[in-house]
Parts: sequence; structure tokens; C-alpha cells
Amino acid sequence: MMTAKPHLYPVEIRWTGNTGQGTQRYQAYDRAYTITATGKPTIEASADPAFRGDKTKYNPEELLVASLSSCHMLWYLHLCAESQVVVTHYVDYPVGTLLETSDGRGQFTKVLLRPAVTITPDSDQQLAVDLHQQAHKQCFIANSVNFPVPCNPSVHKG
Repeated sequence: MMTAKPHLYPVEIRWTGNTGQGTQRYQAYDRAYTITATGKPTIEASADPAFRGDKTKYNPEELLVASLSSCHMLWYLHLCAESQVVVTHYVDYPVGTLLETSDGRGQFTKVLLRPAVTITPDSDQQLAVDLHQQAHKQCFIANSVNFPVPCNPSVHKG
């Protein structure tokens, strides 16, 4: 029987968008906020521009997609190292799909991962492809969402 081991991830989310009127009107406030964690750089974020946000800052939707992609990548690299598959380059171009309903609500329906991986010539290419499946099963974030996270990898020898 496996025992559960809790891990806590405290962060601070601070709204920085009070333009002097608070939330008196929907149009009167900025959607800017910061994300901080002890000992780490501050992330400046905002809503998506479609929801009156700042296009120069990360939004929650992008951060969710990035979390899924980076969790998959970190598990994948771990599994490759254990399996003697030597990765020399990894880049992902994930795309998240969010459906917004007419009442303004919405939810993600899918995040597609599209990692492009380069391995050394002596690494097992089929194993490198197969390890993406195992990485998906291990990913904490993918195991926590209620929508599909398909992975369409490409693996090339370099």
C-alpha cells in the first residue's frame, strides 16, 4: 500500500490594478497582479486581453498551459535519463483550447502538447517516443485536470 506524501506550494497573488477607484466600475480597474514565492523572482501577470487584460503579461490560461507542458517535460527528461536516452534538445509548442460560453463562463477542453526532441544518434528512438506516454502518466499537473492532454511528440536523432 502506497502512502500519500503531501507537498505544499505557498504563493502570494497580489492584485496591483487599483487605479484609484478600486472596483467601482468594471472598466475602472486594471487586471494586473503579481505572483510571488519565497526566494523567487516575481511574475507580473494579468487577464487575457480578451478579458480586459494586459497583452504584455502572462495570463492564467497561459500559465496553466505552461504548467502542463513543463511538468511533462521534467518527467520526460527524468525518464530518459533513467533509460539511457540522451536528450540534447527539447522544445514544446503546446496549445490550450478554452471554450467560452455565451454567459461569459468557460473551461479548457484540451491542451495539446507538441514536444520536439533531439536525441543522440546512439539513443533508442522508439523508446524516446514511448517515454512520452509514461511521462504523461507521471505528470502531477496532467493528473489534476479534468480535460484531455494529448501529446503529439516528434523525436529526431541529432
